[in-house]
Amino acid sequence: MRSIRPRWRTRLTLIGAMCLGVAGCRAIERPVARTGQFESDLAFLRQHTDVVLLTDPSGAQVAVGPAYQGRVMTSTTGGRNAPSFGWIGRPAIAAGQRQPHMNVFGGEDRFWLGPEGGQYALFFKAGDPFDLDHWQVPEPFDWGSWEVASQSAAAVQFRKRMTLVNYSGTRIEIDVDRTVRLLSGPDVTTLLGQPPGNGVHMVAFESSNTVTNAGSAQWRQESGLVSVWILGMFNPSPETTIALPFVPGPELTLGPIVNDQYFGKVPADRLIVKPTAVFFRGDGQYRSKIGLSPSRALSMAGSYDASGHVLTLVQYTRPADAVAYVNSTWETQREPYKGDVINSYNDGPPGPGKPPLGPFYELETSSPALSLRPAQHYTHVHRTFHLVGPETELDRIARATLKIGLAELTNAFVSSTSGK
Repeated sequence: MRSIRPRWRTRLTLIGAMCLGVAGCRAIERPVARTGQFESDLAFLRQHTDVVLLTDPSGAQVAVGPAYQGRVMTSTTGGRNAPSFGWIGRPAIAAGQRQPHMNVFGGEDRFWLGPEGGQYALFFKAGDPFDLDHWQVPEPFDWGSWEVASQSAAAVQFRKRMTLVNYSGTRIEIDVDRTVRLLSGPDVTTLLGQPPGNGVHMVAFESSNTVTNAGSAQWRQESGLVSVWILGMFNPSPETTIALPFVPGPELTLGPIVNDQYFGKVPADRLIVKPTAVFFRGDGQYRSKIGLSPSRALSMAGSYDASGHVLTLVQYTRPADAVAYVNSTWETQREPYKGDVINSYNDGPPGPGKPPLGPFYELETSSPALSLRPAQHYTHVHRTFHLVGPETELDRIARATLKIGLAELTNAFVSSTSGK
């Protein structure tokens, strides 16, 4: 069995280079941990913002940023040299200035709303082409603090009122109530149906995201519905494989197994479809995205980093009868409510000579398209579990939750990597 080793290294960084051209920004040379160590990430965050730190007697900790729209920035299992699981956008945080298109603060649970593209898009202005130059994350969930409504040792609640205008010109008034809660050991055993096991260190948390129609008119399909969209950004590695289990069955009745057309078809050496799961690289080296439709998606997805022995699981709430999900593809759509339920994104350069946003990889879940009456609300719950420990125990948990063993996760791309 390989030893568990932290995936980080120390380097010297010019803080001035993070200022992205801001006038008067002074270069200061200091050692900064790149990724992987929670104490370093927490210290960095506290240099730039207030942090709500959720704690558990087991040593598990979750760092939440009110100034970054109430997102979970990172988490750890605790202990000496504790790992840090969330990807943090240090340049954007250090700069402290708004950036075009998206403020890439990072975080392993952030609140967005869909759809991204299409005739009811929230990320494009009316008449603009659907390309990266015109893509813009809406300000209410891209910039500025969210109000802390309540706080305890293990939970924090946020509130936000927002007004959005979609691509078709529809004005949408929304109240958001978001609670981030650290999950206990008994919570995890109940939710996963499995105890963590001997030698397994764990941190788990959930975000409960309630949206309310704060306007005077019902949200209707013909003028554009929205959905809750939760995205988790994680540190990539060459040995990270993402797994999306799916409902097997013929395409004639259930449709295609996986949608890999978001940013162009994903190459075969980066996406493999096996009998019960889709495998996708999480190396942060190639910009690509995949998704599963309502007829294929299950309530669990995950990833395994074989270099650090880290099993990450994502679980979410999904109504059994829901079939209408917003379509976020960057085009005028024939079927705007034939979107995906669960997605994974792998970052990389968007074009020759262009830098990546991160790099990072994401696991994302969405609520159904919401046709809410005034004052009606809907809650989408998204849970994240990180487990670190002996492969035998992680294998047992992976088989129980993802229906996939660690060997299959670890070796999914071995043949394509070796060229066999």
